[in-house]
Amino acid sequence: MIRRREPVPFAFVAEADRFRSNVTPPPRERPSFGQLAGRWLLGVTVVAGLVGSLVIGMPALSADQPSSHKQPSQASEGR
Repeated sequence: MIRRREPVPFAFVAEADRFRSNVTPPPRERPSFGQLAGRWLLGVTVVAGLVGSLVIGMPALSADQPSSHKQPSQASEGR
C-alpha cells in the first residue's frame, strides 16, 4: 500500500477506519410464502438429485458382483 508522506489535513480522514455509526440499519424484511416455498422446493430437488444419482450409480460402484455365466472372449478361443 502506498503511504503519503505529508500529514493529513483533517483529523476525521485519518480516523475514518475507526469510525462506527450509531445508526442501526432497518430490520430485514421477512421472505414471503412464495420465496420460502421456492427455497424449500429447490432444496428438495437438489437432495433428490443427489440421492437419485447415488442410487443409480451404486451398481456400477460395487466390485463384487457375481456373474451368472462367463462368456470367453474371442481372443481366448483362438480364432
